[in-house]
Amino acid sequence: MVEIRHSNILELFELRERALAGGGEKRIDIQHQRGKLTARERIHLLLDEGSFEEIDILKVGRGESAGSDSHPGDGVITGHGTINGREVFVFSQDFTVIGGSLGEGHSQKICKIMDLAQQVGSPVIGLNDSGGARIQEGVDSLAAYGEIFHRNVHASGVIPQISCIMGPCAGGAVYSPSITDFVFMVDQTSHMFVTGPNVVKTVIHKDITAEELGGATAHASRSGVAQFVYPNDILCLRAVRQLINYLPSNNKQKAPILDLNDPPERTDPTLDYLVPPNPNQSYDMNVLIYSILDGAEFLEVQPQFAANRPGGQPAGGAGRSS
Repeated sequence: MVEIRHSNILELFELRERALAGGGEKRIDIQHQRGKLTARERIHLLLDEGSFEEIDILKVGRGESAGSDSHPGDGVITGHGTINGREVFVFSQDFTVIGGSLGEGHSQKICKIMDLAQQVGSPVIGLNDSGGARIQEGVDSLAAYGEIFHRNVHASGVIPQISCIMGPCAGGAVYSPSITDFVFMVDQTSHMFVTGPNVVKTVIHKDITAEELGGATAHASRSGVAQFVYPNDILCLRAVRQLINYLPSNNKQKAPILDLNDPPERTDPTLDYLVPPNPNQSYDMNVLIYSILDGAEFLEVQPQFAANRPGGQPAGGAGRSS
């Protein structure tokens, strides 16, 4: 009896080690060569150190059992942790495991995280790096996307939903992010499109690159789907941490208040000269924004979108004012 228990513990330990290893060293090296972090590296950068608690680490996909050919975790890492001490729920798709594709088990893990986030009233953050639906599971993988969309709708306006596009996401992998509250993209390494350049070439006989079709610049400046664009994974995840500081955890709470030691009676003489005497002359609205906000702390939303406005100075953003 003792030997059987010992064998079971060893088997669980081995499965956990395989889950932690993702797709293996070779695929992880390829991920790094493409300028991308792994799913676990992203979570560790996003959350406070030591705060991550993983859920369903050994879950496998449809038709798999916990054997040598299985994929523990099913291509997505899910759990909860804190950002500056505030509870958040997160899922991070692992492109090194079956291309981060979404199957039934993969979807069940994400849905559980979304349900828990809504139950406790905490933000949910998705780190998306997926090739889309898992073809091997057929219509079951498409139905699994429907379960996620259903939760997106019910969580809308209740808890903050934040999506980070951190890889070549296509098809179903971008439907859900596009209807969340905030979309972050990483320049050059992330893409969002329903069908890729090859399908466009086949259907309308037009040559187009992945960057032109669904790159960060296209969605930040033309479609308006992406609110934030950053040059690499590290800066993108830091910006998510900053955004969380400005948001309430749910629709029943107020936004957090930080003491930035900026006195409310502070004056800025430079504002007396901001607006030029000539009404036809433009001026920089950012000077005003950074002056009146506490600690000059400001996170601009969609800075590249609608640049056709006078002066090209979009006015949406988040900050703090006394």
